[in-house]
Order: sequence, then C-alpha cells, then structure tokens
Amino acid sequence: MSHQTGKVTLLSLSLLSGAANADITQDIEDAFNFYHYGNRGAIKADINYRWENVDQDKGGTPNPKTANANTARLRLGALSPKFYDVQGYAEFEGLWAMQEDYNSTRNGNKTYSTIADPEKTELNQLWLAYTGIPDTIVKGGRQRIKFDDDRYIGNVGWRQLEQTYDAILLTHSNQQLFGLTINAGYIGNVQTFTSTTENIEAPILNINYKVGDYGNLVAYGYWLDYQDVNPGATAAARNVFLEKSNQTYGIRFNGSSPKIMDTFNLLYTAEWADQKDYGHGPTKYEADRFNFMGGVKAFNVSVMGAWEQLNGFGANKTFDTPLGTNHAFQGWADIFLVTPNNGIRDLFGTVMVEFPRYQTTVTGVYHDFGDDTGKMAYGKEWDFMAVKKFGKHYSLLAKYAYYNADTGLSTPINTDTQKIWFQANVTF
Repeated sequence: MSHQTGKVTLLSLSLLSGAANADITQDIEDAFNFYHYGNRGAIKADINYRWENVDQDKGGTPNPKTANANTARLRLGALSPKFYDVQGYAEFEGLWAMQEDYNSTRNGNKTYSTIADPEKTELNQLWLAYTGIPDTIVKGGRQRIKFDDDRYIGNVGWRQLEQTYDAILLTHSNQQLFGLTINAGYIGNVQTFTSTTENIEAPILNINYKVGDYGNLVAYGYWLDYQDVNPGATAAARNVFLEKSNQTYGIRFNGSSPKIMDTFNLLYTAEWADQKDYGHGPTKYEADRFNFMGGVKAFNVSVMGAWEQLNGFGANKTFDTPLGTNHAFQGWADIFLVTPNNGIRDLFGTVMVEFPRYQTTVTGVYHDFGDDTGKMAYGKEWDFMAVKKFGKHYSLLAKYAYYNADTGLSTPINTDTQKIWFQANVTF
C-alpha cells in the first residue's frame, strides 16, 4: 500500500468515525424528545465530571491540608409537552464524591481547604409554566433564575450543585414592538449550592430594554428579607444569617457597537447600584457598587479593561450579593465571595481568544485588588481558562487561578491560594 493510499484510508476512517459519532448523537437527541398532539416534550440529561485541587497557605499553624475532589454530577429532568398552554418540568440532581479529601462545608473535613461541593441528592427543579397570555410566561415552583450577568440573582452555576429558587416569576417580553422584557417575581425559599434551604421573602424586579444594536439598558430592584430559621440559635448566630438582608436598586447598560470598518466592535458596560439595610437586617447601612468595562473585539480576539467596586464601611456595612453567582466576579480563587469590611476595588484586564474552527476559547485575566479607596492593597490574581467543545453536547475545560496576598492582612484575604480544575461535560 502506497503512502498516499494510507493517508486516504486514515482520512476515510476518520470521516466514518465522525459520521458514526454524529449518528449516535442524533439518535440520542431523537430518543430524548417526544411529542403529544404536536407539542414537544423532552428528557434532559447533564453529566459533569470535575477534578478540583485547592492549595492554600494561610501563614499560620497548622495550614489547611491541600484539597482534592473527584466528583461527578448527574442532572436528569423531564419536560412535559404543552397542554392547554401549561407545561411542567421536574429535575433530579445528585453529586457523587469519588475522592473526598476536601471540606465540602457539610462533611466534617475541616482540616482541608474548602471545595463547596457536598455529596448530596436533591430535587433541583419542579415547576409549572403558563403561556396563555400573549408574550408572557408565568412560572411557579422550584426553578432556575438568572438575571443579566448573575451578579445579583443567579444559579451559582460553577459549583456542581446549583442554586434554585422556590418562586413565582412573570416574564413579559415584546421584542418586536418595544424590545422590552420585564421580569417580576417573588422568592420564598432558596435551595443553595450546598444543598441547604434558606427561608426568604424577596420581591424581585428586572426591566430590560434593548437599545437597537448597541446593547441593553436594565433597571432593577431586589428586596431580600431573610427569615430567622432557627430561633433557638444565639443572637450572634441569628444576626450573621439575617445580615444578608438588603434592598438594592440599580441601573446598567451593557453591549457592543456594530462593526466598525467591518473589522472590530467596541465593548462596554456601565453600571451603578445603591444598597441599604432591609427587613430583618439588624444593622443600618448604605453602600454603592460601581461597575465599568471598556474593550474591543477584532478577529476573534477580545481585549477588555474593567473596574468593579463594592463599598464597605465596617463590619456588616458592606455591599453584598448573597444570591449572586459570585465566583464569576473578583477572581476565580473565590477570596472575595464576601465583601471585606473596607470594601473592595477590583481593577482587571481580560484577553479572550476564540478559535471557531476548533470550537475552542482561551481566556486570561489579571486582577489588582484593594480597598474601596485604593489606598490599601489586598493582592493580585492571575486566572486562565481553556474550553474545547465537540458539537452541541460535549465539552472539556481546564482552569487555573492563583491569588497572591499582600502582607499585613486578615483572614481570608491574607491567604495565598492556588486552584486547578479539569472538567468534562455531556449535556442533552
């Protein structure tokens, strides 16, 4: 067999293998969809394997043990066909720890660094939706809620178990006439990403107006009143829980320009919010958040510079986002999930490179952290991530974060932290 013939044979086998995999994927898609009188229902499945390593030096004795977690999550759900404009969904979620050398916050392994993925099974979603009102969906029950960039209301989707809400949510969207989407709802319970339940009374409002091809103008108000779920606890313990109560009002503009000279787009975000005590929150305070980003995208490369600031005026007087997907902000090492007493100013730059032919995206981020005046340095962080997709249903991820703390700080922001993740995901 000639060298050329061998190349053709290998190419043919590769194409046949790709075609076979595509056929198998299509067969799975077809099997997971079903119809009732022309209305589609579906079985939904998500399998996520992750290895996570956390290495910390708190500068004390003893230092926490290096954490290693090998975990696999399964989500399995069933979406009914529509019947008289009513549709339902039920979803189970379970996490299995194949290696549990870490503090999950619920397994008692407190000598290890924390990886907040407890081995639990739970009912993740169970809701009914009504679509009989034009341009409107009314959804009630346990559900996933995500607004804007998830800073205030999100599902904490990075963790293996997600955060869902026992809520009623009305979404009215009329894109053709006004480009307007209104989300108005009420949250009664939060099922957290550590599989605990928190009682809350929380009206929520998010109004999004599409400004042509330039972006979205958003106004929002969130009123979070946490309820005392353990009256027998000490006053200090109750206050720690109730301090998460707050009311937040804000405005946001986010988007990108149309292409300039058929080559590049401008990227931009401008946001301001004011937060005050509310409901059962025992401490009076008021704090602001500022969020600005500017950048450019050309030839599948995005370069952005940004400033996010959450003000703080002492213990329990800081701008906080207890229902947000906070891992996505202020560094992937998760040092600043709770705002320090002196607030935080995060100056950061991001470079993202997309390789569409290979369905691959590579991202690098550099953070410089300080207090909200800029006079006190907290530390610096370097973050890197690569994501490779294989069609619609399969993906691989590698991710790295390193936070280098300045000296003379208190826990947890004095903790040098390195985190490494490898992940594989299948979703249908």
